[in-house]
Amino acid sequence: MASKRYAATGSESEFQPGSRGRVLRNFLGITRAREMEEAETDALDTAQREALQAYGPSHRFTPTDIRHLHRMWLGEIYPWAGNYRTVNIGRGGFQFAHAPLIPGLMAVFSKEVLRRHTPCGAAAAVAVARSLAEVHAELILIHPFRDGNGRIARLVALLMASQAGINPLRLSVLAGTGKKTYVQAIHAAMSRDYAPLESLFSAAIDGRWQPASSST
Repeated sequence: MASKRYAATGSESEFQPGSRGRVLRNFLGITRAREMEEAETDALDTAQREALQAYGPSHRFTPTDIRHLHRMWLGEIYPWAGNYRTVNIGRGGFQFAHAPLIPGLMAVFSKEVLRRHTPCGAAAAVAVARSLAEVHAELILIHPFRDGNGRIARLVALLMASQAGINPLRLSVLAGTGKKTYVQAIHAAMSRDYAPLESLFSAAIDGRWQPASSST
């Protein structure tokens, strides 16, 4: 998971003509990586605002919701937005879930993880951090989409935190100088050891806890 670019083959690996293999084929005709990064960031900001309005404190998330969030975010940019990937992808020598297994893995994820941890209501902060860690880790390890998996997993974490009355969730602890610790925590989660990631989410809550009943 150390290298920046995924390795993939097949139709979903097509690059935008003129991008010199740096930008995936897109509806906007963008050929510059920096311009695409800005477009994706702007679209994610919009999707986040819409999602916070759409998903209330009593909502139990499902794989359908996660696909909808992905399409809400990237639907105007990429043709495969909201669809499970059909290509195998890896990063830094690590292979994510084999593509044909994704629908089944997401069904298990729904039954064993999302159903247990959402809706993420009033509870002690430590319990919320545990829920965020397990949902986030399992979604990352499945990596259901061609791209944007990390950001979708963060969006789901924000929505779960909002359900619990935590606003904002300081996800900057997962990036920058904390990126190495975050990657190590994801690797630990492969063995169902969620403690390192739970610690990061506890730091993300960072004293901003308030009872869910008092949130607006």
